[in-house]
Order: sequence, then structure tokens, then C-alpha cells
Amino acid sequence: MEEKWVGKHIVFFDGDCGVCNFWVQWILKRDKKDRFLFASLQSDFGQQFLTERKLNTEVFNTLYLWKPNHYYLEKSKAVLQIAHLLGGIYKLSAIGKIIPGFLSDQIYDAVSRNRMKLANQKCYLPTPDERKKFIEV
Repeated sequence: MEEKWVGKHIVFFDGDCGVCNFWVQWILKRDKKDRFLFASLQSDFGQQFLTERKLNTEVFNTLYLWKPNHYYLEKSKAVLQIAHLLGGIYKLSAIGKIIPGFLSDQIYDAVSRNRMKLANQKCYLPTPDERKKFIEV
């Protein structure tokens, strides 16, 4: 594991999805404690992550949050953990934990199924500092 990953949480996302890219930008702007790195599920690194966990390597409708050597979360659990790690007002999202996981994942899946319709397909170019947070290997 590369040294720059130590203590970081890696967000795996659909690199071809406008909604997913919007949320990556949203996290980047709020990651004041520099806790996150990002990898597209379509990248070699993303494919390796999926393969090692015997997850689907062709359908990219799930967001994953991984802390190397600790855990990985998916769907609504990943979203809630990201909000918790951002801290501040976003910690209030913990209220979402009172919703049973199967129900919050159903909501997540409904958004995921319709994300391409929701997406504003404008391309985003990260700043040089933001680009350092993307894993492309």
C-alpha cells in the first residue's frame, strides 16, 4: 500500500456518471481534514478493488468507501460514513442511521437507477491540488 494512502478513506465511484462526479466534487470542497482519496470504479485500481472482493466488475451503480486494512462500506452506509467523516454539520446525517439499512439502501438504489436522468453531464476538471487525490494506478 502506498504511503499517501495511510490513514485515508478511498471513495470508489462511477467515473462515467454525472451525479457521481457531482458528489465527488461536493466531497472535495468539504474535505477540510484531507481524509479522502478518489478512484473511478472503471480504473485499474477500481477494478482490482472489486475483483479482490468478488464484487461485480461491470456494473458501477454502487459507491464504495474503503479504509485500507480496516473496512469497506457500500451504498447508504458509505454515504453516511462519508458525512460523519466530513464532520461539522454533516455529522447530523447520523440521524439517517435510525432508518433500517435495507430501506435506506432501497432509496439509494432508486436514486442510482435514475442517476443518468438526473445528471447534468457537464465535465468537471479538478484543480492540480484536487487531482493529487485521485488514484489512477
